[in-house]
Amino acid sequence: MSVELTGQCMCGAVTVSAVAPAPVLRACHCEMCRQQTSFAFVNVAVDQDSIKVAGPAKVFRSSDWAQRGFCEVCGSTLWYGLQEDGSRNLAAGLFPALKGVPMAREFFVDQCLLGDGFAGDHRKLTRNETFALFAPSEGDTK
Repeated sequence: MSVELTGQCMCGAVTVSAVAPAPVLRACHCEMCRQQTSFAFVNVAVDQDSIKVAGPAKVFRSSDWAQRGFCEVCGSTLWYGLQEDGSRNLAAGLFPALKGVPMAREFFVDQCLLGDGFAGDHRKLTRNETFALFAPSEGDTK
């Protein structure tokens, strides 16, 4: 069941829309996501080709392989993305229609401020499991 999502940053200067083929939430508890959001970066899986962003969105390159989008006016978090393929994981808080959507996966759960992450029966990956999935060479060095 595809859902068309529309939302905006806190001040309304940036609008974002996308299609979520089967909306689920994902959360990341890594140090950078915690610094950016003060807890965890919660995002929604969407069709990458459907993403439309309008307004003063800025990009910060947060690592050799990642970037983070934010509103230039109010600073609202818009996305976390990969440099390699340009994919973006949109911030779930932008979209009011996501209320009640289930959590599907958590990353870096062993670094979560609450101990073991969000409640529920979903996949919870540790730091090493996350690196093994997305950046195997990074996990070998730490």
